[in-house]
Amino acid sequence: MKGLLVVLFVGLFVGTSVGQVQEVVIKTSSECGACKKRIEEKLNYTAGIKFAELHVPTKELTVRFSAKKITLAEIKTIISEIGYDADEVMANPSSVKKLPACCKPGGMED
Repeated sequence: MKGLLVVLFVGLFVGTSVGQVQEVVIKTSSECGACKKRIEEKLNYTAGIKFAELHVPTKELTVRFSAKKITLAEIKTIISEIGYDADEVMANPSSVKKLPACCKPGGMED
């Protein structure tokens, strides 16, 4: 009986902690490998984010994060502040100006 209770308790605990981690795919305005590096480095070293990977050809960023530590809105704001669109959140214009030419939308300079 005690063994069954331990199994149930562990199962509930694991189920709860797994439920806290969410995975989303965010459409970005990224352009190249430098964008990939910039976005992934920032997000992968942000508290609450477990994993971030950008697929450059589709401009889709997969992010796994702890909903207890960071919100999706906060993640999108971070991406915007780096200089990239994140779904409906537009890139911060002053951050876009600081990006290398290859990272700006269409690879164009100012």
